[in-house]
Amino acid sequence: MAHDHSKRRDARYLSTLSLTALGIVYGDIGTSPLYAMRECFHGAHGIEASHANVLGVLSLIFWAIVIVVTVKYHLYVLRADNRGEGGILALMALIPPRLRGRSQKRWLLVGLGLFGAALLYGDGMITPAISVLSAVEGLGVATPFFDPYVVPITIGILIGLFLIQSRGTAGVGAVFGPVMLVWFATLAVLGIAWIVREPAVLAAVNPAYAVTFFLHKGVKGFLVLGAVFLVATGGEALYADMGHFGELPIQIDWFSLVGPSLLLNYFGQGAMLLREPRASFNPFYHLAPSWALYPLVILATMATVIASQAMISGAFSLTSQAVQLGYLPRVKIVHTSAVERGQIYIPRVNWILMVSTVGLVLAFRESTNLAAAYGIAVSLTMVITTLLAYVVSRTVWGWSWWLAALVTGSFLVSDLAFLSANAVKIADGGWFPLAIGALVFLVMSTWKRGRGLVAERLQKGALPFTDFLATLGSGSIHRVPGTAVFMSRDPEATPAALLHNLKHNKVLHERVVLLSVLSEEIPEVPEPEQVRVEDLGNGFYRAIARYGFMQSPDMPDILRAAAAHGLDLDLMTTTFFLSRETLVPGPRVGLRAWRDHLFAFLSQNASRPTDFFRIPPNRVVEMGMQLRL
Repeated sequence: MAHDHSKRRDARYLSTLSLTALGIVYGDIGTSPLYAMRECFHGAHGIEASHANVLGVLSLIFWAIVIVVTVKYHLYVLRADNRGEGGILALMALIPPRLRGRSQKRWLLVGLGLFGAALLYGDGMITPAISVLSAVEGLGVATPFFDPYVVPITIGILIGLFLIQSRGTAGVGAVFGPVMLVWFATLAVLGIAWIVREPAVLAAVNPAYAVTFFLHKGVKGFLVLGAVFLVATGGEALYADMGHFGELPIQIDWFSLVGPSLLLNYFGQGAMLLREPRASFNPFYHLAPSWALYPLVILATMATVIASQAMISGAFSLTSQAVQLGYLPRVKIVHTSAVERGQIYIPRVNWILMVSTVGLVLAFRESTNLAAAYGIAVSLTMVITTLLAYVVSRTVWGWSWWLAALVTGSFLVSDLAFLSANAVKIADGGWFPLAIGALVFLVMSTWKRGRGLVAERLQKGALPFTDFLATLGSGSIHRVPGTAVFMSRDPEATPAALLHNLKHNKVLHERVVLLSVLSEEIPEVPEPEQVRVEDLGNGFYRAIARYGFMQSPDMPDILRAAAAHGLDLDLMTTTFFLSRETLVPGPRVGLRAWRDHLFAFLSQNASRPTDFFRIPPNRVVEMGMQLRL
């Protein structure tokens, strides 16, 4: 009986996870039916909605979903989890450190991973714009009266979405799953209603229709691939969100509901176009009877808002990971839930995304125009993911070179075909996500390299702490009551703030703690292993706090963990000494002059340690020092 009860409890938990994952994981790919088929026949490179063309495009869509989303991501890439976490940074961190040492191979692998991550910011700006705009455009299908109001309504929805981010998504998230369940059920019903009228459309499952389409259409057929690829956008999202739900709930959702619903809807749109080719300017909304059009617009808008929320939350998570891994400066991270540590809000990222997304809507004004900018970033990211997965299959899974090359080569054929087809969109708007990706990559690489140079400069002039302790043997230094915590990057070195305090104030506290907060290239460090305390004698202690890239350092938590190891510190009676470096560009060693200035600018605008580590500002003393790069 107990065993049966446990099985029922596990089944309920799995069902809850699967329902919740519907909104977070599949929001992006789940709203693609709003515009993907339309772009194939009515976009910049659209073709005539003839019988042969409809079946050819449907065949391409079917096999794109099967090969890219089902086989590549669900059956291959999801295996490359970093202790349960996914995403391109987690994939990059999975590659053994020996391949990421100081070498050309290291810079190639890290560069690929960073650029792939950077491209996701451009995708995060375009997805809310094209998704919400395409949903609201359904009002124009109902009546031309709404045409002038589509853009203002879209902007109002997007601004409202970004304004509520600071309140957290826990409450809204509770309805994500049920709404998306209704959405996918609606997609399936709309598709089936037309498939039963035109069952001949199911013949498009035969790949021969795709081959024939290419043979007859040539270059035009190849360019349509850029629009076909829109059905697969969102594949990266399901990999990036794996850590929130685990592989099994994501697989259950796809194979039992999401995949079948999407295919039924695309085939339903195809069936409708076989009968009504003139509806190609917006085939999705023409699936619905006139009485259901307004409710469908409302439901589609809710679904696109959920998809946008997933992308925004993904941008927050990606930024937090990049900060922890040392690729971005510290930023203010607000935890919006006391229970779920993954629910965070980053003000700077939120406002940048809001301005960019609203600007895109104002600049492009129609979702079909935005589609020209959509796809290039995702297709390039998918190529990078395939290449990094090859390295993982060889070094982590132990695959033979020929098996890894065979699998990787098979996926690269489709990845590079989609990338090439999307490349023609660069002049029509595809430059935007590429420019955003290049800018973010420049910031990430400059910050990582600059911090490395700073660490080298500090290490050269650092005094080993064992040598410092030896100088205190005479007991001539006056000790004052209280506890002082000196934060240091290097656990073995004497903190610069400690030396400066001793030089200027001529005293030391009775209890001195050297605290180093280190980031590990794993998602999470187990709580019992996060903090280690060492008694160095003479009132000195060394505390080392270790966190994974999915965790955020928190000083109250660190002090509680230290107390469990015998070092009891009261946050309100402890003084924290921090060193604040003022960077002075020097000779051109390691960084070019303009990157020196960029790094100095980033350093000046990084969040203060008091905000990042949640240290009460009135308990902090900062010791300034100049550092020449």
